[in-house]
Amino acid sequence: MDTPTRTYMRIAAMGDLHVSKTSQGAFQPLFTQINQSADVLLLCGDFTDYGLPDEARVLVRELAVVKIPVIAVLGNHDYEGGKPHEIREILIDGGVHVLDGEATEVHGVGFAGVKGFAGGFGRGALGPWGEHAIKAFVQEAVDEALKLETALARLRTQKRVALLHYSPIRGTVEGEPPEIFAFLGSSRLEEPINRFRVNAVFHGHAHRGTPEGRTSTGVPVHNVSMPLLTRVNPNRPPFLIVEVPRDVTDTAAVERRTSGEPLVKSG
Repeated sequence: MDTPTRTYMRIAAMGDLHVSKTSQGAFQPLFTQINQSADVLLLCGDFTDYGLPDEARVLVRELAVVKIPVIAVLGNHDYEGGKPHEIREILIDGGVHVLDGEATEVHGVGFAGVKGFAGGFGRGALGPWGEHAIKAFVQEAVDEALKLETALARLRTQKRVALLHYSPIRGTVEGEPPEIFAFLGSSRLEEPINRFRVNAVFHGHAHRGTPEGRTSTGVPVHNVSMPLLTRVNPNRPPFLIVEVPRDVTDTAAVERRTSGEPLVKSG
């Protein structure tokens, strides 16, 4: 694809693959289709099921058919086995750009990524009051937001994309039981996204959430959890393609499509 000469970049995004030791061969057809449809692939965490290095190795073998850049952030399942650093290294050795407060650039579009964390949204967000355990929980969300801010600040591109596992807004977790909203994301992640005028945000984690939402300043947020995309569009491959213009300045000027559908211009 001659991305440098085009006025837009095709971004394929998906999350929550939950690859197991027995997934060998299961994802290669899907990744082959993505490789033919997009300029970059974003993986929004939970690409392993139990956070085991062997699961990460299976994923790397599945990704061998992908020749476009792959950018990823870890999810909570990738921490479950207590070996997130080993999983990260396996993916990096396999050619994946794994972001944890870092930023990278592909063909003039900047990508900033963090896992994010829980804590709730808006007036329902948990505050740092009371027991040490509560304060430590809230501080984790604050630290993740600061990492995202640092990553976005490093970018010198006009176009910026944020890659998360946890949601930065309530809108894309709607559909989940309200009792667990606080564990699906944190509005502390929204502030740097708004301030740096991010063009598009992608996250996973909320399997029964809502595919699309917007921050308080109108930044589009996409929930690309694979179980959600499979449920919403059962007759289409479970990934989303968003086309980010490369030569306009309007943040809302993002063309979007679900794989197999005509493009819909949003700006």
